[in-house]
Amino acid sequence: MHFPPPDDAEWALAARYYQPGGALGAFDPELVGTARFFDAELTVPGGARAPMAGVTSVGVRADRTRRGVLRALMTVQLEEFAARGVVFANLLASEASIYGRFGYGLATRCRTYSIDRHRARLRPDAPVGGEVELLDLDRALEVCPGVYAGVAHRPGMMTRPEVLWRLYEMQWRRHASPVKAVVHHGPGGPDGFAVYHVDGLREHPWTKHLEVLDLFAGSAAAYAGLWRFLLGIDLVDRVVAQARPLDDPVELLLADHRRGNVDRIGDEHWLRLVDVPGALGAREYGRAAPVVLEVFDPLLPGNSGRYRVTPDGAGRTDRPAGLRLDVTTLAMVYLGTWRPSALAAAGRLEVLDPAAPAAADLLFATRVAAWCGSHF
Repeated sequence: MHFPPPDDAEWALAARYYQPGGALGAFDPELVGTARFFDAELTVPGGARAPMAGVTSVGVRADRTRRGVLRALMTVQLEEFAARGVVFANLLASEASIYGRFGYGLATRCRTYSIDRHRARLRPDAPVGGEVELLDLDRALEVCPGVYAGVAHRPGMMTRPEVLWRLYEMQWRRHASPVKAVVHHGPGGPDGFAVYHVDGLREHPWTKHLEVLDLFAGSAAAYAGLWRFLLGIDLVDRVVAQARPLDDPVELLLADHRRGNVDRIGDEHWLRLVDVPGALGAREYGRAAPVVLEVFDPLLPGNSGRYRVTPDGAGRTDRPAGLRLDVTTLAMVYLGTWRPSALAAAGRLEVLDPAAPAAADLLFATRVAAWCGSHF
């Protein structure tokens, strides 16, 4: 990834975000490729959680690329996940053309937006209640994990194990400007937090922007309270929120919604269904006529077959298929981010029953946009 290796001092922090037994290496004869994972749980539509592996640190040395090293690492890793009973694998892709051939599909999207702090005001009827508390980074790392664990998880969100918080600690301590956090306290205790830093302190001392690194809220009052605080910080021109949900309601809080600009809409997490029957059986479905999916998985052939999806659940079947798709496309459909009818129109799946795409749209739809919000 073109980063220098950690020095001895950084390893004191870096070693804490490696899960024991979670790293694979390819050797020729020295190390030429890596792939790493950590264990967590993924929230699926309906609120259930299932075992997930967060895949990271995937790379091949520049003089050993295009020789099958990556394929070997990905194949062995997926086979080990399947043997351990992992239902999902999840990653963020440095390049969009790499992981589809290994069964990963773009399953969540996000947007980055910025707000003119000088001209933005919350509406008078924006939710109120509770109070906020400013924390330094040390205290934030003690408080925020518990707050995160207590907020309701939308589809695509994941649990954050200790190793992931240790990764965030190292990243946040690397920032040139101090990283701070604000916690919202509601009637039942802490129910939201935001982690941020102010950039431009050296290069542009009179034009600063505040970057929101992490923000989660367990109630409407907590969400509004955090934004009321962030937009009230002095000596800041813009507030920038990276990789937020597509349906993040910040514009609805503003008296003038045009004070917020969407800077980018892009891909977030790529999902791999390691256990297709387990994944299809874990989530809830909308009210629609049943649809039979014929799924093809060349790397984990045990997943291949037909599955009947109904409002009451999903399982294997011998009935004729209405839609035929590979496991990569199924991952795109699974969390509700992409409509099957749109994928059919783009040639990403085969329609065998003309009524199946519309029914599948309703079956896989979700009430809120899928989003993870955890980066690794």
